[in-house]
Amino acid sequence: MNLGTLPSLLVATSLLLTAFAPAADIVVAPGGDDATGHGTAEAPYATPERAQAAVRAVLAAEPNRARPVVVALRGGHYPLARPLVFRPADSGTDQAPVQWAAWPGEQPVLSGGTRLSGWEVVGGRWRLHVPEVARGEWYFSQLFVNGQRRNRPRLPREGYHFIAKELPPTQEGKATDRFGYRPGEFDPNWSNLNDVEVLAFHYWGMSRLRVASVEPESRIVTFTGPTCTTSWWGSLKGNHRFLIENVREAFGEPGEWYLDRSTGILVYTPLPGENPETAEVVAPRLERLVELRGDAQAGLWVSNLHFEGIEFAHTNWVLPPQGYSYAQAEAAIRGAVYAEAMRDSSFVRCRVARLGTYGIDLAAGCWNNRIEDCEIFDLGAGGIRVGEGWGARGGLPPAGKTVIRNNTVAFGGRMHPAGIGVWLGLSPDNLIEHNDIYDFYYTGISVGWTWGYNPTPARDNVIQHNHVHHIGQAVLSDMGGIYTLGLSPGTVIRHNCFHDIDAFDYGGWGIYFDEGTTDILAENNLVYRTKTGGFHQHYGRDNMVRNNIFAFARTGQLQRTRPEEHSSFTFERNIVLWSDGPLLHGNWGGDRFVMDRNLYWQTDGKPPVFPGNADLEAWRQRG
Repeated sequence: MNLGTLPSLLVATSLLLTAFAPAADIVVAPGGDDATGHGTAEAPYATPERAQAAVRAVLAAEPNRARPVVVALRGGHYPLARPLVFRPADSGTDQAPVQWAAWPGEQPVLSGGTRLSGWEVVGGRWRLHVPEVARGEWYFSQLFVNGQRRNRPRLPREGYHFIAKELPPTQEGKATDRFGYRPGEFDPNWSNLNDVEVLAFHYWGMSRLRVASVEPESRIVTFTGPTCTTSWWGSLKGNHRFLIENVREAFGEPGEWYLDRSTGILVYTPLPGENPETAEVVAPRLERLVELRGDAQAGLWVSNLHFEGIEFAHTNWVLPPQGYSYAQAEAAIRGAVYAEAMRDSSFVRCRVARLGTYGIDLAAGCWNNRIEDCEIFDLGAGGIRVGEGWGARGGLPPAGKTVIRNNTVAFGGRMHPAGIGVWLGLSPDNLIEHNDIYDFYYTGISVGWTWGYNPTPARDNVIQHNHVHHIGQAVLSDMGGIYTLGLSPGTVIRHNCFHDIDAFDYGGWGIYFDEGTTDILAENNLVYRTKTGGFHQHYGRDNMVRNNIFAFARTGQLQRTRPEEHSSFTFERNIVLWSDGPLLHGNWGGDRFVMDRNLYWQTDGKPPVFPGNADLEAWRQRG
């Protein structure tokens, strides 16, 4: 497994050009001048920050304006020294929205990175001294060459290491912070040992840990901080997988790079055909590119602000001194484009790419916004997130009523493999439709963020006409094409295609109703080539699964895990087609479910066998 690989197809695909047509009120260009420019096509400004000031001046001078305020960005690279922050004063109105748009036929890039040049070639490798790194002012853990992510050296080069022995933590009652390893896997003499990172895989997540010490006699590696939990699902168990990243002594393969924090020396082994004189090499600086910050408690909103045809690229994420570990979905990691209390705004035909974090993040108080026709790819974590998770900030209104339509969300989890394509937390009234979501290591779409039957604002979400595929890829477990949690009245999953969902261990379902999923309708979906079943309900209440096609799961076709006293689901008018494994697996006791008017077809022509080795007639006798 290679978390860093990004196929070249999407990179080479040109972005659909913005439909921006109105005459620009303010023009920005890489060759402009903030001091002497006038914000015109002939004398443009140089920076988006200067354009912001000009927008505020226009809005102040024309309080009754009845047409858009248009900021046109000429094509080129706009390096950001700090995140571009929009506040309520930058907002438009219903009659005069503020539109930030690409100049027709051109591609502006708001970048959080720095282009590196001045390479020295030594022994076929490129070498560059970065003084800010040596001075401790900058460090980066990602590098992009000609638009593609490059990898730091990793051990083993193929496959995984496996934990030799589970050990108690160094502090009693705390989560695990060490394990036993096999001979030859660690070396206490590695350079910059504290910058060596261990990627420890759990069931549905991965901890990224920083090495504190290696004891060769006892073969124990200890980390600077623990995993996120003492529970079985987040500990460092024997025979669980791990990788070792950023080992200087392992450096050398084409496409690999290594940054020495102590000296500031960056070395890179080029791929065939790469030229240090012409290659675009970008190292990210910022973790966040754009912030849209209203104040929901004060009733001050960022509103009527629209972005069209702009690329947001190159964000950093550096492992904290204590390491990083989170329970699920990398929900602690926020987005490169981040909004709070934003309303009636949009991102249309934008590109959000080459990130260390999530892509677009609509947090508390965001309402009635659109993300449409965007390309969101090459992601350190996930693609789009809407709302908050557990422990959400009390007193703030939820995010919701978001339209997420016609986007490509792909190549995610490159640093944090539990990142999700589209994540809805405690959020209602969202529409997710006509998106292509693929190449993630955990889940494609996640809806709801409450375990069990507690009240939640997550309701009335519609997920329809999406194509979700190549999810999991045998990296993590316990995931699905779509994954749901908690009460979700009015939520509908329909007319989607989920396929090629594969887990490392257990799981890998197409439609996965996890803990407490309640009042969801799943209808008219096509689900095929999954690992453990097209449909699984762990536990929940009163769900309806009808008119779907479930085909060619490997381990079993349909799964139920926990019987409860109430009705768990109705399964009717579905087609189940398979060749391998049982039709039903898991726990089908209790009879508090309804299955009726379904077609079961095994390709070898044998009649289906139901739990208890029952034939169809015996199964019917159970009611």
